[in-house]
Amino acid sequence: MIDILTVNILTCAGQLAQKQAASGEPKRGSHRRHAVIWLGISLLCLGSAMLLWLSVLQRVPVGIAYPMLSLNFILVTLAARWLWRETITMRQWLGIVLIVLGVIFVGRGA
Repeated sequence: MIDILTVNILTCAGQLAQKQAASGEPKRGSHRRHAVIWLGISLLCLGSAMLLWLSVLQRVPVGIAYPMLSLNFILVTLAARWLWRETITMRQWLGIVLIVLGVIFVGRGA
């Protein structure tokens, strides 16, 4: 279970790094450097997540492991709220609750 959580955290970090790469302020060449650094961080996080995910799939049935990746939607949403003050709508909160319930139901079947 800790491996699946780590995959979610690494994937979330990779997604946030992509957002950071895209949000750089365009200035003579500094935007390109900013983007390259953040894209490198993203590739490192997402690549590590993929390798760990392969390890998870060797030990956990895919029908249980894969739904657990939906926690990433929650992590990214909450991190975007915290980092960039993005709004979370009522519909998104409802989606978060449904994802949590789904993960609980799937996890209990394990």
